[in-house]
Amino acid sequence: MIQNILVAIDGSDLSEQVIGTLHQIKLSSDTKIILSYVIPNTGADVDVAADRPQADQEDVAYIHMKKLMEPLQAEFSCPSELEIVTGDPAEEIIRLANIYKADLIVIGSRGLTGINRILLGSVSSQVVADAHCSVLVVKPKSNH
Repeated sequence: MIQNILVAIDGSDLSEQVIGTLHQIKLSSDTKIILSYVIPNTGADVDVAADRPQADQEDVAYIHMKKLMEPLQAEFSCPSELEIVTGDPAEEIIRLANIYKADLIVIGSRGLTGINRILLGSVSSQVVADAHCSVLVVKPKSNH
């Protein structure tokens, strides 16, 4: 049985598809949903403490994402939490999945190909490769 689901969102339209896909899954009333957002580390704050539990709560990005995530959190009838952290997205998603002992990670894929995938990397591919649990990758809906 799936007890804990970590849902990685990034504030894009794809995030809505990720949440929509999660709503299609029959969840038990005691399944816990952890909605997570990673504020990418821009390199300016290199001395961020590795054990800092979440982003600085005074940070503009933190406040903005919390406002966007709270209505999403309210959509679920089962227990849920918000996690907003700073760092490398793939590493932080894996770290949160380990902390919460996630049985499933739900993440979107931007569908990067070719040189963009090489230059920008693929967070979803890295999560699939490194996760200790199952990963559901939601692909963007095609417009044709």
